[in-house]
Amino acid sequence: MIHVRDRSILAFACLLLMTVAPGIATAHPWHRHRDGDQSRHEHADAVAGGHASQPSPPMEPRFLLTAAAKPKRPEGVDIAKAFEPFVDLKAISCRSDDRYFFVESNGIPDHPLMVGIRAWQQQVPLPQKYVGENAWRIPLQPVPAANPVSTKNGFLRGAIALAVNGVPIFNPLNNRGEDAFLIGELDDYGGHCGRADDYHYHIAPVHLEKQVGMGMPIAYALDGYPIYGYTEPDGSAVKGLDRFNGHEDADGSYHYHATKTYPYLNGGFHGEVTERDGQVDPQPRAEPVRPALQPLRGATIVGFTSPTPTSRRLTYEVGGRQGFVDYKLGGDGTLAFEYTDPSGKKTSETYTPRGRGQGGRGGPGPRGEGRPRGEGGPRNSARRNDGPPRPGDDRPPPPRDRPDDRPPPPSSSAGRQAAPRERAGATASSGAESLTVTSSAIGPDGNLPVEFTCDGAGVSPPLEWQAGPPGTKSYAITLWHEAPDQVKSYWVVYGIPSRSTQLAKNSTGVGTTGLNDKNRTEYDPMCSKGPGVKTYHITVYALSAEPKLPTRGATRDALLDAIGDITLAEGTLTYTYERGAGR
Repeated sequence: MIHVRDRSILAFACLLLMTVAPGIATAHPWHRHRDGDQSRHEHADAVAGGHASQPSPPMEPRFLLTAAAKPKRPEGVDIAKAFEPFVDLKAISCRSDDRYFFVESNGIPDHPLMVGIRAWQQQVPLPQKYVGENAWRIPLQPVPAANPVSTKNGFLRGAIALAVNGVPIFNPLNNRGEDAFLIGELDDYGGHCGRADDYHYHIAPVHLEKQVGMGMPIAYALDGYPIYGYTEPDGSAVKGLDRFNGHEDADGSYHYHATKTYPYLNGGFHGEVTERDGQVDPQPRAEPVRPALQPLRGATIVGFTSPTPTSRRLTYEVGGRQGFVDYKLGGDGTLAFEYTDPSGKKTSETYTPRGRGQGGRGGPGPRGEGRPRGEGGPRNSARRNDGPPRPGDDRPPPPRDRPDDRPPPPSSSAGRQAAPRERAGATASSGAESLTVTSSAIGPDGNLPVEFTCDGAGVSPPLEWQAGPPGTKSYAITLWHEAPDQVKSYWVVYGIPSRSTQLAKNSTGVGTTGLNDKNRTEYDPMCSKGPGVKTYHITVYALSAEPKLPTRGATRDALLDAIGDITLAEGTLTYTYERGAGR
C-alpha cells in the first residue's frame, strides 16, 4: 500500500515498474455531525461558505497505484492532491490504477445537513457503501468527446460529478427537469437526499474551497475533467466559458467552473462518457434500507442534530408546528425510526439491511447506479430490484394535499426496497397501509422466467397478495416499467373481488382488464428492445370502493386518478428480466 502525501511521492510511485497490491477495503464509519448555532447558514452566491471540519472517526486511507509507467498527462497527480485534505481527515480513501482514480466514501459530508429544505420528500441522510467495486471512479486521462453532450435534456438520473469530499453531485435539474435549487429542494449547502436516503449535491460545493484551498478543484466531473470555483486557479476572473461551463487554460488543459446561476457546474460533458438508462455508466449504487415516502407539503426542515454518535434527529415545521424524525443505526445495520408528527403522535418502524448491489458492468470498477427504487410498495417477495437504486433517483411525485400535517408512516419494516411510483400522484392515499405481494414464479434471484415474456408463452404470471384491511371492497393491479423518458404500462386489472387474494397463471375472467399501452385489454408480455437487465413492477391496491371507470376498460393513468381517495393499502412486487438470458 502506498500512501500519497504530496506530488513528489506520487510522481516517484508512478515510475515504479511494478504493481502495488491493493489493500483490504475498510468500511466507513458514520460521520458525526456538529450541532448548535450552525443549524442555519446563508446560501449567498448559490452555496453557503464552509465551516471548519471535525475529523471523522479513524479510517485507513488508501491510494493504490497499479500504473506500470508515468501517466502521459498530470491528471493523476492533480486529482490526488485535490482529494488529499479529506483523506487526511479519514473521511475518504482513494486508489488508482493505470486508467482510473477510485474514491471510497460513505457519502456523508462533515457539514450541517438538510436545514433549509422547503420541498421535502421525507428522506433522511444515511451512510452508503461506496467502497470496493462500488467506489466512485474518475478517468485519469480524460478524452475530449467527438460529440460533447449536454446535461440539460439528459443525465437527469445519477451523478454527473464527484465532490472532493466524496459526496456525489447530481444534475442541477431534478428528474422532472426542474432547477432543484430554485424550487427549494436543497439545503444550505446545496444538497439533499434521494429516494435511497443517499445524500448528494445538485450545485457546485464551493464551500469546500476553505478546506482544499483556493486554486484547487472542488470536484471532478465523471468525464475526468476538474471543476473549480468561481475564479481561476490563480485567482483571476473567469472568462470565456463554453455552454458546459468550461474552457481551456493557457496550457490547453480543459476544466469546468462553478457559476452562481444555472448550470452551476458542468452543464454537460466535454469528455467521453457512457450513457445508459439516463445516467453516466458505470457509477456506484446506493443501498436503500427503507421504502421512500411521499413529499410532505408545506414542510420546512429547521434542524438536524446528532444526539449520539449513532443517532440523528431531523426537525421540520408545518404551519408553525414541529415534527421530528428520530433514527438510530445499529451495529448490524438495523435502522430504528421514530416519527413524531406535529400533533405529537408517534410511529415507530425498524428496518433491516437488504444486502449489497451487484458488481459493475463491463469489467472491474464501480457499478453504475441501479434501476429506480421505490416510493411505496412494501415487503415485496422478489429479492432485489436489479440491485439497489440509483443514488440520484430522487424524483418525487408532486406534493399532495393531506387532511393533516402528519407524515405518512413508512410502509415496510422488512424485505427489500419498494418500487418507484408509477407517475406523479400515483399514490392514492399517502397514509395507505402496506400489502405483501408475492409470485411463485419469481425465485430468490428476483428474475422473471421467460414463460411470462414475449420470448416465451407470453402469459401473465401467478400473483398472490396479503388480504387488505377491513373495509376492502375490491383490488386493482398494474404492471409497469419506468423507462428513462416514460412509464410503460403492460397490464391493468381492476374490480377484483375483495374475497380474492391471488390471480392464477394466465388469469382471465377475474375482474376487468384495462388498457395497456398498446390500447389492448390484455396482458402485454415484456419484450424489451434495449440491451441489459430491465426492472418491472406489479402494484396491488386494496380499495374501499369500486373505482368509477369507463365500462370498456381504463388505462393505468385513468385508474390511478380514480383510486386517488379510495386506496386503503398497496404493495409492489419488483422483478427483473433480461432478453436472451433465459433462452
